[in-house]
Amino acid sequence: MLLDRTRLTYVSAAAVGAGTVVVFFWWWWTKRQKNRPPSEWRKVGELSDLVAYPVKSLGPIRLNSMECTKLGLRSGWLRDRTLMVIDLNGHFVTARQYPRMVLVSPSVSGSVLTLSAPGMISISIDLSRIQGKGFRVAVWGQPVTACDCGEEPARWLSRFLLQEDTGFRLVYYPLQYPTRDVRLKNRHFSATKEDTGAFQDAASYHILNEGSVTELNTRLETPVTSANFRPNFVVKGAIAYEEDTWGWVKIGNVIFKTVMPCTRCILTTVDPETGTKNPNADPLKTLKSYRQVMDPELRPLAGESPVLGLHLGLRSSSGTVRLGDPVYVGLPEDQPILISPP
Repeated sequence: MLLDRTRLTYVSAAAVGAGTVVVFFWWWWTKRQKNRPPSEWRKVGELSDLVAYPVKSLGPIRLNSMECTKLGLRSGWLRDRTLMVIDLNGHFVTARQYPRMVLVSPSVSGSVLTLSAPGMISISIDLSRIQGKGFRVAVWGQPVTACDCGEEPARWLSRFLLQEDTGFRLVYYPLQYPTRDVRLKNRHFSATKEDTGAFQDAASYHILNEGSVTELNTRLETPVTSANFRPNFVVKGAIAYEEDTWGWVKIGNVIFKTVMPCTRCILTTVDPETGTKNPNADPLKTLKSYRQVMDPELRPLAGESPVLGLHLGLRSSSGTVRLGDPVYVGLPEDQPILISPP
């Protein structure tokens, strides 16, 4: 009798163990399948613009080709949003509060970053010589490692933006990989810690559909361009707003996964040519009238912010993308996030 009970105990334990293994395997397999790139692709257009912003909220640099890394776009020492302006409390500063930031034009030659702005003598910083112990700065309340770029760029930025000798500092991201956790409000989506970039708001990459901007302009008194939305990639040839269904994106041979939609803020109202805000709060006001998230689960996360464009995470090994590269989306395509009707 004791032997039978012992045998029954072992059999029960084995059954529970086998069930646990089956459940774990099922969870692992479905997660792996969800994160596995598709085997079929549909061409939707081609890459018409390729943009990096070496300093968060300052002007862009456009190139014909760039390397895609986990941290974001790269070309030698040029890396997307690996420099940032902070205040004296260590909090990041953007063109949302200081629209004239977009008038600062960066350029990179070798390891030297040069900043130019109206009425200012250009200043250069050798990124290879930035030294000093790293410290923590805050991006949306999250701590990020940074190194200070020194007194000269701090004084230069403070004078241009504040008309003061002090107030702002320029900092540099010294690492080669992302370190931030996904923001709490974004954890409902499929972003991971590897997708958070250096000083980017949400993810390492941002793609915009040129057709959606064209359609938006039919609703605006003053047309805007893709530059108002500060993307890394612009796609030409896709149907307006079809990007709402893109789960996977391939540019040339480099594969990305959509990790979340891009919610829009007051920065879209800053004219990238003049550094002034639109008096009618457009295009943000118009986008709010027809591009609100209506999905009941996602609505509390998006709030009143409308959606245009996608945040992407790199899902293939590092590779180079070039202007004119074909842009594909994976099949089958995802269900769109519910958006308020036009």
